[in-house]
Amino acid sequence: MTLSKIRLELARDHDFPDGSNHHGYEFVAPLDKDDHIDPQEWKEKGSQCYVKRFWGDEEDEVGHLIRKPGGNWAFHYDIHGDQDDDETGYRFASHAFRIGDYVSINEHDDVLRTFRVVSVQDAVEHV
Repeated sequence: MTLSKIRLELARDHDFPDGSNHHGYEFVAPLDKDDHIDPQEWKEKGSQCYVKRFWGDEEDEVGHLIRKPGGNWAFHYDIHGDQDDDETGYRFASHAFRIGDYVSINEHDDVLRTFRVVSVQDAVEHV
C-alpha cells in the first residue's frame, strides 16, 4: 500500500460564498482500497503522515496526522503542542477520500468547516 497526498480546499460558506483554493489542507495518509484511512498502515507509516494547513496570507502550519482515543483522526501541530488545539476530522474514520467529495474539520478555533477533496495522488515515501 502506498501513501496518498490529499488536498482539501475550503468549500463555500458564509465567509467564502465561492469557496477558496487559498484555504485548506494538504496531508499524507495511507488509504485502503475503498479510499478510507487505513489505521493498520498508519501504525507502520504514521511518521510519514504530515499535514500542512494553508490559510490565505497566514503562515502555513505543519504537523502530523494522529489517531486519538476512540479512533478519531486529527491534525496535530507541534507549534501548538496542546491536544486541545488539535483539529479533528468529522467522521474521518468512515469517510472515503475521493475527488469531489466533501469532508468537515473541527478547527482549532472550534469552528466546523467543510472542505472539498480536490486531489488525491501518490505521495513520495521517505524511510
